[in-house]
Amino acid sequence: MTLVQILILVVLVVMFIAATKWPINIGIMGFVGAFVFGTFVFGMDDKEILEEFPASIVLTIVGVTFFFSMAQRNGTIKILVDLAVRAVRGRLGIVPWIFFGIASILTSLGTFSPAAVALLAPAAMGFSAASGYSGVVMGAMIINGAHAGAFSPISVSGIIVRDIARENGFEINTGALFLASYVINVVVTILTVVVMKALGRLRTTPEPEAVTDGADDNLGAGSSVPGTGRDGTGRDDSTGPERTDGGGGLALKAPERVRTSTLTPQVWLTLGLIGVMVIGAVGFELPIGFLGLTCGLVLAFTSMHHADTFVSGISWSTVLLVSGMIVYISLLTKAGVIDSLSTMAVAIGVPLLVAVVLCYVIGISSAFASSTALLTAFIPLSIPLLEQSDLSATAVMAALAISATIVDVSPFSTNGALVIANAKGTAATTIWRDLIIYGAIVVALAPLLTWLLLVVTGIM
Repeated sequence: MTLVQILILVVLVVMFIAATKWPINIGIMGFVGAFVFGTFVFGMDDKEILEEFPASIVLTIVGVTFFFSMAQRNGTIKILVDLAVRAVRGRLGIVPWIFFGIASILTSLGTFSPAAVALLAPAAMGFSAASGYSGVVMGAMIINGAHAGAFSPISVSGIIVRDIARENGFEINTGALFLASYVINVVVTILTVVVMKALGRLRTTPEPEAVTDGADDNLGAGSSVPGTGRDGTGRDDSTGPERTDGGGGLALKAPERVRTSTLTPQVWLTLGLIGVMVIGAVGFELPIGFLGLTCGLVLAFTSMHHADTFVSGISWSTVLLVSGMIVYISLLTKAGVIDSLSTMAVAIGVPLLVAVVLCYVIGISSAFASSTALLTAFIPLSIPLLEQSDLSATAVMAALAISATIVDVSPFSTNGALVIANAKGTAATTIWRDLIIYGAIVVALAPLLTWLLLVVTGIM
């Protein structure tokens, strides 16, 4: 590696240290770093520096948070959370797995993983705040669920891996790829729950007010929001999730009923628009960002007396964080850092060792960039390894594909950013740092686990 390449990596590490020590948005540091290196080292102009600006990711975050912030204010999210608790009779530990299952079904049917996460994150993080369930674990549930189903034979990612293999003369077992992805994501999620419970961090203090702020703004006189006591008289309406575990267990009393008075015309409209977003994103593969803005605009016309709050719910800090870091990371690619790391890995020579190094290179890179883009860039790097060894093509490509996606809990990925953008209550101020720590652990361990289970065992 050249001195410039090493320096860019060192500056990246310094950014992380600074962002965890001081309350400075790392996205600002990313933009400044990109400006300094791009202008004074590589001689780029502003258009070249911003060439990889993640417009689609920004649009997704803006559109989704714009719509669901209004859905939160009018009480729709609170109602959905209460219904989820009611459906499982208050068994809190089951609800996150329901989100995991729904996410995996959506992606296995062909939904792009960010679209699935965007649809589920608002309700999932609202449930987290209202129930006291860990926001990090809740985020991991929907992201891991999305990637569990992401390599089905009819999914975007599954087709990408299969086509790359065929183009290079290899046939892979797409069913085995799908099963491996599902099993490993389930294993990682179970380990996450077990470890967080052992550390006493699976549950926090419930914050039902975090998903009901402004919820009564658009309700009629005498209406109530479940679990808030806002019935116009100040008394507790007793329909919200009530703890029955003395504060430490996982049981909640399910709300007895969701009053008809809470389902105002605006709430019904919001539920209908959520349905439109699901059908548009899943059925017609329309961009979730544009759908969010369109549905949000429709909802806005029913709340004109709150026009001053329309854009305040957009997670601008997340937009800045993600876009700034992606622009900086794009310089690493332009500087040849990723290629240098890949070349160094292949040069090792020992097939099994090369495989694990490639898993780590793609895993670390994917934590800061598009998983789909890296699949197309890194899967072909395994071809020389497969041609010169007797390693299973299905096992190696599956290990690389899963390593590239399972790290998407990173706050710099689209999925991680969506979790941060939808965090509620006190978690909103701490989840970025928590996801950094959790993401670092996943990056450190998941590629190794994937390599051990799929490549070393020769099970595929």
